Amino acid sequence: MDSDAANDKGILKDEQPSAAASPTATASARSLFIEDLHVYYGAIHALKGLDVEVNQGEIVSIIGSNGAGKSTLLRTISGLVRAREGHIYAYDEEITNLKPHLIVQKGIVHCPEGRRIFTNLSVIENLKLGAYCRTDNEVASDLESVLDIFPRLRERINQNAGTLSGGEQQMLAIGRALMARPKVLLLDEPSLGLAPNLVMEIFKIIKRINDEGTTVLLVEQNAHRALEIATRAYVLETGRIVLQDTGKALLTNPKVREAYLGG
Repeated sequence: MDSDAANDKGILKDEQPSAAASPTATASARSLFIEDLHVYYGAIHALKGLDVEVNQGEIVSIIGSNGAGKSTLLRTISGLVRAREGHIYAYDEEITNLKPHLIVQKGIVHCPEGRRIFTNLSVIENLKLGAYCRTDNEVASDLESVLDIFPRLRERINQNAGTLSGGEQQMLAIGRALMARPKVLLLDEPSLGLAPNLVMEIFKIIKRINDEGTTVLLVEQNAHRALEIATRAYVLETGRIVLQDTGKALLTNPKVREAYLGG
């Protein structure tokens, strides 16, 4: 279950999701397509019939209160949590409830909340572990590309990961995910616990990763930043999608502003 307890922020409970904000994508343009997804934790119905679409080249943000089901959605896509009902497709191939390593091999890579780096290993060892499932000959060149994106990691390449700052550890977590060469990067709360200047840096990096060709599905508690960067976004409340629109439109939506953007 999402790590934080639910709170009372939210949009009116009778709100219905708006119509799709962008032209309907052809199936071939879809990176991810999630249909009528239901997830339970015991008797708790955590995700209640979610429909989410992520098109190739987009940044799609999921915003919502703590406990709304945002992290559960990413964990279900990546195979860490089983869906009871519904379907998840990656590039028109069903991946529902596949083992996590098989989903990584399909190009869907999860950078989890809390960084989850190996603190007893060096920066370079953590990055190489990200490429563990790969058998191609381009790992070394991809490592150089990741270090170009994160010059701080290059400076600390042999340093123990546990001695990095929080921001540097987040960079390492994203860098490790990139070493798997994702087609779709699932990012869970990348700004959590970071100072404001580092939050800005992380979001610039996310935009750069997207500009270089990686589709991004972003779960983020900083709703303003998440909507600023998003092509499209969904608002998730108590396991249901209550709104969807372009990021720009949701930034100016009065209900979203009241519930998530401080008015």
